Amino acid sequence: MANAHHAEAPVASRQVDLEHYEAGSSLLRALTAPIRLAVIDLLADHAYCVHELVDAIGVSQPLVSQHLRVLRWAGLVRTSRRGREVVYELTDAHAAHIVRDAVAHASEGSSPRRRQDSNL
Repeated sequence: MANAHHAEAPVASRQVDLEHYEAGSSLLRALTAPIRLAVIDLLADHAYCVHELVDAIGVSQPLVSQHLRVLRWAGLVRTSRRGREVVYELTDAHAAHIVRDAVAHASEGSSPRRRQDSNL
């Protein structure tokens, strides 16, 4: 009987303004590459210069620099000087939380891709 009542209840709908989601969408687009996820994860602990990121991630300097440009454009990292070196640091710790949560979630085997692959 309770199920019948629930089925008859009107579905509440709400209007959404897609412009409200633009900033979040831009943030997530900036995080779509594994190298950028690794950079954000590393920068969450402390600032790094490019050669330190290259050593930590194990990819070429031009590739790291390219991804750092995307992260700077997205406003996720900023630069400062440490002597003659340019140092990169996070602008906001929230990005690191998003990255670490996403990586942990995917590692739990709960991602749709993993479920789909395990069903093959």
